[in-house]
Amino acid sequence: MSARRLSAALLIVCVISTGSAHALGLLQAYDLAVHNDPTFQAAIQERAAGEENRALGRSALLPTLTWNYTNSRNDSEVTQASTGTDRDYRSYASTLTLQQPLLDYEAYARLRQGAAQALFADERFRSKSQYLLVRVLSAYSQALLAQERIELSRAQKRAFAERLQLNQRLLKGGEGTRTDVLETQARLSMAVAQEIEAQDDQDVALRELEAMLGEPLQVDQLDPLVAHFNIQPLEPQRFENWRELALANNPELASQHHALNSAEYEVERKRAGHFPKLSLYASSRQTSSDSESTYNQKYDTNSVGIQLSVPLFAGGSVSASTRQAARQLSQAQYELDAQTATTLVDLRKQFNLSSSAAAKVRAYEMAVESASALVQATYKSVRGGERVNLDVLDAEQQLFSAKRDLAEARYAYLLARVQLRYYAGLLNEGDLQQMAGYFQRS
Repeated sequence: MSARRLSAALLIVCVISTGSAHALGLLQAYDLAVHNDPTFQAAIQERAAGEENRALGRSALLPTLTWNYTNSRNDSEVTQASTGTDRDYRSYASTLTLQQPLLDYEAYARLRQGAAQALFADERFRSKSQYLLVRVLSAYSQALLAQERIELSRAQKRAFAERLQLNQRLLKGGEGTRTDVLETQARLSMAVAQEIEAQDDQDVALRELEAMLGEPLQVDQLDPLVAHFNIQPLEPQRFENWRELALANNPELASQHHALNSAEYEVERKRAGHFPKLSLYASSRQTSSDSESTYNQKYDTNSVGIQLSVPLFAGGSVSASTRQAARQLSQAQYELDAQTATTLVDLRKQFNLSSSAAAKVRAYEMAVESASALVQATYKSVRGGERVNLDVLDAEQQLFSAKRDLAEARYAYLLARVQLRYYAGLLNEGDLQQMAGYFQRS
């Protein structure tokens, strides 16, 4: 997926989907990240630098043209038959040389290595382009999830504060106990601590999102998650199919394969230090008094020929560098194996999360309904003398915990769905638009 083409295609959609001048939908957030995220901008430059390996590899097989020029002032003393002569003269030499490799295995290996390195850069960029969506969605979701936690903590505080006032009135009237007041105060203090923790988490998520988007923002600018959404079934449904997709399409694995190819050609390039090189050359040389034997003489010489270079001994450096490259090739193979294992583990994790998401969300929704009913029933039981203050606190704590778990499960589903497609190498603009549909203003 080309991130820049994606951002251009979605620009109109971003304008339409933004309800107000200050609202920041997921599409608009992604568009800003494409243009402003330093990590992604670095990835663009990394890819551009990697593409130059094609030209570098090709250059070794192309002709080279060099021009050398010297102009000197000479002061010499020539002695012939006991007779000395002083010479004070100027000399120059101008040489234009064209050389074309004919047989150079090292240059051929460098050509193939350059192509592999350029493909490595392409796949790395594809990976970082897809992962940019994961990063934006993660920070966007974490900020909104923290806001839901803040709101739940505040609702919990209000409920416990009201309960505390009731317990204090009952204690003053001689109907309550000191224990009820202390228990309620402890729960209220815990709710305050949870609110502070959620505020800290939200601040971190917002700062992370700001760093990617390149502009300050507030949580109320973000489009909230819709209250209810349908969880789509996985396609394909079997993990084996996702595994095959990941092995064929995952950009990180593809880049490691190209790194392995580059390491193979590096071995060949080092081995070429033992091989002869044959090249064609043509030169044009003009000189004047270039040496003592050509004093006051000018030459204009054109030459065409072939040059053969046969390496005989280089102190063992060729063999050592070949062994070193072979070790690095083995290292690249093991790194590919490790990356494959890690990718498949992460793929399995996100597959399991996506597969169980519907059941988990439904279970938490039922838990919220049951906890709400339990709170009402507990209040009635307290008034009837069948339950005590601690039962009310436990019921309310259970309700808020269920709501918090439900919120976390809904955001976790969206992130797991996106990461599953990322590890499979399938993440594209259609997934972004689908994710954006889950965040809407009422």
